[in-house]
Amino acid sequence: MSTTSTTGTATAVARVPEARATGGNARAYLLYVAGRLGGAAISLLAVLVTSFFLFRIIPGDPVKAMTHGMPTSAEQLATLRKQFGLDQPMWQQFTDYCGKALTGDLGMSYQFHAPVGELIAQKVPATLLLTGVAVVVYSAIGLWLGTRSAWRHGSLGDKVNTGVALTLWSVPSFWLGLLLIITFSVGIGPIPGLFPTGGMESGDETGFAYIADVAHHMVLPVITLVAVGYAQTLLVMRSSLLDEMGSDYLTTARAKGLRDDVVRRRHAVPNALLPTVTMVFINLGHVAAGSILVETVFSWPGLGGLFYQALSVPDLPLVQGLFVVFAGAMIVMNLLADLLYPLLDPRVGR
Repeated sequence: MSTTSTTGTATAVARVPEARATGGNARAYLLYVAGRLGGAAISLLAVLVTSFFLFRIIPGDPVKAMTHGMPTSAEQLATLRKQFGLDQPMWQQFTDYCGKALTGDLGMSYQFHAPVGELIAQKVPATLLLTGVAVVVYSAIGLWLGTRSAWRHGSLGDKVNTGVALTLWSVPSFWLGLLLIITFSVGIGPIPGLFPTGGMESGDETGFAYIADVAHHMVLPVITLVAVGYAQTLLVMRSSLLDEMGSDYLTTARAKGLRDDVVRRRHAVPNALLPTVTMVFINLGHVAAGSILVETVFSWPGLGGLFYQALSVPDLPLVQGLFVVFAGAMIVMNLLADLLYPLLDPRVGR
């Protein structure tokens, strides 16, 4: 047998385990994806069940709440209950709700007399604008400051950053929002009122002036969300990076002569990102929910304010629909984070 033939045979034999390993990794990833998709589907079904029963334990009669202050006879109340399906047995209400929800029909709002899906769609842009901007800003600030604090842990800057983050993380967002309104909207002492007390727009602007007006209204609610949100991201990133800093691969990288910032940027930070990726995707899930308390405090016309209005009746179809949207967004974002993990760390999913 010739040398060329022997070499070719050896190369072919060597490629067999490599091909098997590649196929095994692909199969393992597909099983991992299937498992995560199945878990997400089960979670969505659990959300449907929870959303139906959870809000029915809220005290109060929706029909009486809607007719409060109006002369209404017992026959009229009975007619309204029949119209809204509240006269049916609980099991029948539940099966009707699940059947319609699985087809995308979230029902009709009691107080607005409009499809729940349309009401939610009208409020989504305002919530995405407010919380989307806040999430991008505080994720970037939290990741940057968390990395700096961990890499220089024990320094004065680390102590100040950690102390401020812990303080802001423990502050209720609605309380911080009220303080900002009192200080910068109403004005206190020498500080004049610089920003609107609430709302999204003044209502009499167009073009670029409208954009500037909306941005002016966004300042205080965005600051409130950023102040509370960046603290959590900073602390998670700092803790994760501190766990990586004693690893042998960082010592090896330094021994090769790599500069300290290269070791941090190319080796330490990517391996410390997994917990922070989860945090970022959870925050992205919050974009759909917005912040109910912050939107309520600042009278922001988004999903959070709509949820508060629905809960005060209670408007059961609207509350249930919003709960499904909020929880569904969280489930989808967690699913995307799980699917991204194996790309950041190949050991995940094997």
